[in-house]
Amino acid sequence: MTQLETARKNRISEEMEICAGQEGVAPEFIRKGVEDGNIVVVRNRKHTSVLPLAIGKGLKTKVNANIGTSKDRSDLDLELKKVKVCVAAKADTIMDLSTGGDIRAIRKAIISQSSLIIGTVPIYQAAAYMLNSKRAIVEMSADDMFDVIEEHGEDGVDFITVHCGVTKRSVGCIEDEGRRLGIVSRGGTFLSKWMEYNGKENPLYEQYDRLLEIAMSYDMVLSLGDGLRPGCIADATDRGQVEELILLGELTKRARDYGVQVMIEGPGHVPIKEIKANIKLEKSLCHGAPFYVLGPIPTDIAPGYDHITAAIGGAIAGSEGADFLCYVTPSEHLRLPLLEDVKEGIIASRIAAHIADIAKGVHGALEKDLLMAKYRDEFNWTGQIKLSIDPEKTEAFLEKSESASDEGCTMCGEFCAIKLGKTKK
Repeated sequence: MTQLETARKNRISEEMEICAGQEGVAPEFIRKGVEDGNIVVVRNRKHTSVLPLAIGKGLKTKVNANIGTSKDRSDLDLELKKVKVCVAAKADTIMDLSTGGDIRAIRKAIISQSSLIIGTVPIYQAAAYMLNSKRAIVEMSADDMFDVIEEHGEDGVDFITVHCGVTKRSVGCIEDEGRRLGIVSRGGTFLSKWMEYNGKENPLYEQYDRLLEIAMSYDMVLSLGDGLRPGCIADATDRGQVEELILLGELTKRARDYGVQVMIEGPGHVPIKEIKANIKLEKSLCHGAPFYVLGPIPTDIAPGYDHITAAIGGAIAGSEGADFLCYVTPSEHLRLPLLEDVKEGIIASRIAAHIADIAKGVHGALEKDLLMAKYRDEFNWTGQIKLSIDPEKTEAFLEKSESASDEGCTMCGEFCAIKLGKTKK
């Protein structure tokens, strides 16, 4: 049985028990959330070397880190180093988005060396196979797509992004209305061009039951992808994006009826005034399914600093109910991320997630900030370092003040307000 089928039988699985312990909630809370569809318990039944992860309503906001090769840079050793950075920086999941080199071998190596839940985008591999065999991407068959999806399930991938809402109708909405930047999702572009070339409907939509059968056999969570997400703030919340979201809501219900867990991927570039509305739209149209957002990025003009823009958007999105943040690195829009980019992206996204958790009243979130205040009041530097989101950087930056007998830092020294406030008259 899948986690969803188990929950519907009013049973608490071992995975639900583990997740409850991680979250500090009752196992029944997890079970009921899975039954209702507002929580997903993520772990491929073949991927038993990792702990399951719960994502959704009332739980800690989770953070994903993207890694993976490209044709320009395919270095397995570098990707495995990125895995170590992801684990050390405390990402919750890793997505392998490899498009260059031996993609399956890279994926298997990442899965074998990671202690985190793994996600992928199978259409990337299908497209790369076509190009490697000197054929056009649009010439791939439906079987090519589904065979790769099956392979990812067999390899132990825990959740997959599938662009099922990229259909003739939703793409037509974009064409009718017009966009400044068109379709910016790779998967969305592959499938829109495939439909145009073949004169057929998207196989991932038309043969959705086939996809559900594969997902069910491995208990993979489907992350219904935002193939028509806006790539600039001027295109946010347009007809194409909303039409896709409506379709994903319909597909969410079909997946649940089948016994398959679903989460929904959300927009990229969204002006700050529209973030709240986008969260409410997804929760309403997609029956409360967990929302997985890229950023969102509320301005287009900060290349090199998009980890900061994404953290701003992510904090707002999370506080309004987004459940899962996909990190954005400083190198977004510019290059494949390096090791330091990966760490900075994760830390920025974790800051956003924690801010969101305080706003949502998630168990244990505010308590950390209260404890930090206590440590600062006590000049407990060891406690402050250990509690911080990035202890390594906190310790590296710390400079105690000799003039304040090591009780203050060099920012204020003997004029430290906390120290002076404790001085008896």
